[in-house]
Amino acid sequence: MESARISTILSLCSCVRKQTAVLATPPTLSLASRDARSLLPQKPRASISASRRNLSIVSETGRSPPPSEKISEPFFRSVLAGMEGVYLNRNPSAKAILELVHSYSGDNICYDHFAFRTFGVDGHGIDSMARLFLDFGYKPREELKFPVKKLRALWFSPPDTSVRPNTHGVEGPLPRIFISELLVDEMSSEAQNIIRKYTSASSCGNRYAATASSIGSLTWGKPTYADYQQLSRESEYAAWTLVNGYALNHVTVSTHQLKSSIRDIANLNKFIEESGFKLNSEGGLLKVSPDGLLLQSSTVADSTTFHFADNIMESVPCSYIEFAERLVLPQYSDLPEDEIKEFHRRDGFEVGNADKIFESTSKDQLSRKSV
Repeated sequence: MESARISTILSLCSCVRKQTAVLATPPTLSLASRDARSLLPQKPRASISASRRNLSIVSETGRSPPPSEKISEPFFRSVLAGMEGVYLNRNPSAKAILELVHSYSGDNICYDHFAFRTFGVDGHGIDSMARLFLDFGYKPREELKFPVKKLRALWFSPPDTSVRPNTHGVEGPLPRIFISELLVDEMSSEAQNIIRKYTSASSCGNRYAATASSIGSLTWGKPTYADYQQLSRESEYAAWTLVNGYALNHVTVSTHQLKSSIRDIANLNKFIEESGFKLNSEGGLLKVSPDGLLLQSSTVADSTTFHFADNIMESVPCSYIEFAERLVLPQYSDLPEDEIKEFHRRDGFEVGNADKIFESTSKDQLSRKSV
């Protein structure tokens, strides 16, 4: 079994090297590529500052690759399975909740989205993790900005794929992808120096973001506790990324795709709390978009003991699990329930909701967990 795992990792690395070689030559932009670019901020390339560095991979390859260039679906899903496996091994609360939801009435669990955090500097930002998804045909959709947290994010919609009946998890409908990045150039000079020390040590590790995520490895060496503490004082997001790297920050259960009574997110929240798990209370347990059509909640992150480079062992936050209910758009409200598809529902993300969901790894929420 170990040899099979090593073989899978070597195959993944080989694939990424080949894809990197292809990306080194700027492709000719097709109409589909220009359409994808139009979803991103329309600013002249020369005017984009270092802190808002241009999304080279997203802007130049943000199109569905030709069928002959697209990576295979079995390979892609195996990478997702690796990411999910690392996530479940490190976050016992998330694993227990998924098992509880599944056992409640035998519901199959579908993922609404996967989320990742990155450092927006030296090629280690959104681009680095986006490459895998773009190469499978995902499309960049919308940028979200979080100025107070010094973050920006981009979400990606999955390509159409056929799904076998009664499949779930990473074998079911493909999730949306939400990738955020810390605007490192807007941090203090001390924080910038710390982050750049590790991204520089990573060197070309950003090319293997998906590999790192699927095997649970940092692309830089273990940080010191002093560096972690310094970043934590300025940005808890930065500190989390320093020790967790490209690991899945959270997976999100699509509650409306459940069949039992807990498909209503309010019922699910009650079920989760009654089962002994704490929900993120920032802005209220239920986060609701201004249009009232996107309802979200999340647990408080699990913690783990991290062995720092200076031989200090301290508890650090890991990941959490989110829940999302997307309501039917008004123009489709008269459709019979058995005819409603995912495209009839509210799509996308909401800055106000996401800003509060980010707090699932904050010290304030973690301290609540032990109360």
